[in-house]
Amino acid sequence: MDNRAIGVFDSGLGGLTAVRRLHALMPDEDIIYFGDTGRVPYGTRGRDTIIKYARQDVAFLRQFDLKAIIIACNTVSSVALDLLSRENDIPIIGTVEPACRRAMTQTLNGKVGVIGTAATVRSGAYERYLHHADGSLTLYTQACPLFVPLVENGRVQRGDVVIETVVAEYLTPLKQAGVDTLILGCTHYPLLEDVIGDFMGPDVTLIDSGAEAANLASTQFDPAEGPGETRYFVSDDPDGFDQLAGLFLQEQIDVGAGLVDISSY
Repeated sequence: MDNRAIGVFDSGLGGLTAVRRLHALMPDEDIIYFGDTGRVPYGTRGRDTIIKYARQDVAFLRQFDLKAIIIACNTVSSVALDLLSRENDIPIIGTVEPACRRAMTQTLNGKVGVIGTAATVRSGAYERYLHHADGSLTLYTQACPLFVPLVENGRVQRGDVVIETVVAEYLTPLKQAGVDTLILGCTHYPLLEDVIGDFMGPDVTLIDSGAEAANLASTQFDPAEGPGETRYFVSDDPDGFDQLAGLFLQEQIDVGAGLVDISSY
């Protein structure tokens, strides 16, 4: 048994989709979640700023006795995973590799789409991994910079003309390309799964990158004895956390979140 906690962080609350999967797979684990809500989104930032923020996020989490950290943020996973892994003596698990592995097992026609933040797409991380692992695949990428702010503001429902219009704008090229597998390359995007799925059609498999990172984590270390407890921290305005977090976790919660001055780390 290893009763140390698992740390999870994201630029906002999207990483809670990975926490939701951890709760399902590993209910006995203690989890420390940090959402950098004061600086969301990371996807519009430059590389040096993303690395600075990621190091601060990890430094905050390392105050706790952890057995691993999950980067529930595709932007950081794409830009800083190797660096953070070298700088830390516990496993650092990202989203890119597990999502790619799942996509490779799901595609039938070899056409894989990736949607993510501008920084994730610009990094080329998904292309590098997939082309190295299977050179026969054709990859189509699309930056979707409006998705994160829309999700953080709760604009995720079928019938919402704003999100449906934005989804159609971003995803039409991927639909026309005939992708049969689409990686949701941002942990905010699973909240848009219904709207995206409706637009892409039933023959397109959607890959939840945060859930795949959680799946990988569940195989990497000894389990805890339980009962598991999750503690939440944010960097800006914890008021209203429970309501918005419940949207990502798909369950009603009443625990609140601690406020962190992340710039001090």
